[in-house]
Amino acid sequence: MLLDLTTMARSILASSSIAALATMSNPNPLAPQQEINLAIAGMSCASCVGRVEKTLAKVAGVSQVSVNLASEKATIIATATVPAATLIAAVERAGYAAQELIANDDTAPLASSLPSGRPVALAALLTIPLLLPMLLAPLGNRWQLPGIWQLLLATPVQFWLGARFYAASWRALKARSGTMDLLVALGTSAAYGLSLYQLLRQQQHASTHAQPHFYFEAAATVITLVLLGKWLEARAKRQTADAIGALRALRPERALVRRDGIERELALAAIQRGDLVLVRPGERVAVDGVVREGHSQLDESLLTGESLPVPKQPGDQVTGGAINGAGLLLVETRAIGAETVLARIIRMVEHAQAAKAPIQRLVDQVSTIFVPVVLVLAALTLLGWGLIGGDWQAATLNAVAVLVISCPCALGLATPTAIMAGTGVAARYGILIKDATALETAHRIRMIAFDKTGTLTVGKPVLLACHAIGDEHFLLSLAAALQANSEHPLAHAVLDAARQRGIDIVNASDSKAVPGYGTQARIQGRQTYLGSARWMQQLGLAQTPYAALASIAAQCEQQGQSISWLAQDSTDGSQGIRLLGLLTFGDTIKPGATEAIARLHEMHIHTLMLSGDNSGAVRHVATQVGIEDYRANVLPADKAQVIAALRADKHIVAMVGDGINDAPALAAADVGIAMSNGTDVAMQAAGITLMRGDPALVAAAIDISRRTYGKIRQNLFWALIYNIIGIPLAAFGLLNPMIAGAAMALSSVSVVSNALLLKRWQPMHGEKP
Repeated sequence: MLLDLTTMARSILASSSIAALATMSNPNPLAPQQEINLAIAGMSCASCVGRVEKTLAKVAGVSQVSVNLASEKATIIATATVPAATLIAAVERAGYAAQELIANDDTAPLASSLPSGRPVALAALLTIPLLLPMLLAPLGNRWQLPGIWQLLLATPVQFWLGARFYAASWRALKARSGTMDLLVALGTSAAYGLSLYQLLRQQQHASTHAQPHFYFEAAATVITLVLLGKWLEARAKRQTADAIGALRALRPERALVRRDGIERELALAAIQRGDLVLVRPGERVAVDGVVREGHSQLDESLLTGESLPVPKQPGDQVTGGAINGAGLLLVETRAIGAETVLARIIRMVEHAQAAKAPIQRLVDQVSTIFVPVVLVLAALTLLGWGLIGGDWQAATLNAVAVLVISCPCALGLATPTAIMAGTGVAARYGILIKDATALETAHRIRMIAFDKTGTLTVGKPVLLACHAIGDEHFLLSLAAALQANSEHPLAHAVLDAARQRGIDIVNASDSKAVPGYGTQARIQGRQTYLGSARWMQQLGLAQTPYAALASIAAQCEQQGQSISWLAQDSTDGSQGIRLLGLLTFGDTIKPGATEAIARLHEMHIHTLMLSGDNSGAVRHVATQVGIEDYRANVLPADKAQVIAALRADKHIVAMVGDGINDAPALAAADVGIAMSNGTDVAMQAAGITLMRGDPALVAAAIDISRRTYGKIRQNLFWALIYNIIGIPLAAFGLLNPMIAGAAMALSSVSVVSNALLLKRWQPMHGEKP
């Protein structure tokens, strides 16, 4: 089934993004849409994000813009006539650098490149001598560097190593906007300017022996700490992209291809559909395809989260990126490049990490007015201390502290870093979250509706029992002979059961299917029949043995099982037939389904089963897995109506399914969860896709959503608490500018580090990838 995803791989992102355009201002909603991704360089805080989004939104034809500070990427939905160059030019006019990111380009950066640590080290070397007197003061040492030496040490830090703040501030001012860089530049320039003023006054009054206090060390220390914080922040942000890096690393660069009987090693770009690819032991599978020769086991843990190797034999499908075991496989290529499952997974994870959660939009609104408000508070602090207290030096330092402590870096990183870390670790365990909205909504789910077939059950009929009047092995042997050439699902169940029990299949002749009734053939000289009870009665089945098994058949039918009766022509030469027994078929419960439902109940989530099957089958499965609320004979359209009715009752509802008939309900639910063993349509309609059909992953998906949302709230709390506490302290003169700089740098690093704790998450059953 995984290979059937190729038809939707290219469109999955556009389809999910375009669905949200109804709320956007699009002058021509019927025009063809395109998605353009840009890498943005130069953003430093949430205010930068808002400025880039506003700039891009003003471009004609753009209907939706989402900018992510953590990944430094912009995702734009626009009409097909809008070139990427126009968007790049708009970003550059706003004062930032941009370049287009090509889909499935492995050379594209995952995040901003890690800045060099040399500026930080050099700034620290120049700043430490300025700090020494302050550090030695508690020991009674009153030594202080001469003012001219302080000037010589602080100036390179201020105007060379800190030049990036001035350049960014100038771009922000030209765009009539405020950013973190503007706050840093204003604050440190004020401290540096006050110190320079004091130094010039000292030179003019050289006769006085009293040396004024300089604040060069404050300006240099703030710049050094901000540079250090941004460097640490960049290191931490790169770790949030580890999931994408790990997935891309699964794709080998070359593969051994057999063409016209000749084996040669080719680059992946040169491989075509239909090519035969040799996968040697220990190698990664390079393409999606079907095994034509060989037997082996594949490790698909990084693709699906399945910890155990999966056996593969001729006819089985394989997915690119899996690791081959001890056998040699010959794989016929069915999908390459952007059409592979691995490429699709990468795109889904990238899209989820680039998307903006609903809570982030509120943060963005706060960020747009944050910097202007801070500038007003700093001005009030300066005037208040200067006019009321008359101490303009203290007024300047307190205003500087207000500017420095208020940097909104942490506010802009709080949500996207948590989402990137959460979606990344979920992908490691086979939980693909299509967008940030699904991730944020899932933590509030209080009711989950399950489809039955293929979701809680295997979806493949198996032979449950043989009830023979005589020898059971003989009964199964005859049934297998009748079904030997049939492609019916029940025929496969009979043949599988016969092979598992080691039963020899006798020869049958004149075999033919009787539509609507069953199958008949001549076996051992007698006509043999396998089919429905109605057919048996039409054939003149003797009633006495039939009645003996009727109660068993009735009981099995109440449980939703299918019944096939097996009979042969009578041996006494009469025209009637004699009954040999009956076979019962049914779907089996998926391993772990019962435990999965129990886990959801422990999480205080109500479960419901919606199925189109008969009431007996639905009741039987619901009882086995522990679901008390179930509804049978539900048509696909009715499933969506049930979900809509539950949502109308103020429930946050999730729907779990795998088939085309589940797609309306998946789309109608607050969160749709699709099993990857299902259809493409179901997966497109869902917000979350489970890469293996394990019901336990439903609880795991909700758990990672709850933990990610918890991290978002923690990050927003810490980002805001720094400012809520720090700004008043700075305004009232209780916060040194250097301490303010350290706190500001610490806030960004702590927010990112807290988000990275999500990488330690594992599904609740403890399975490791």
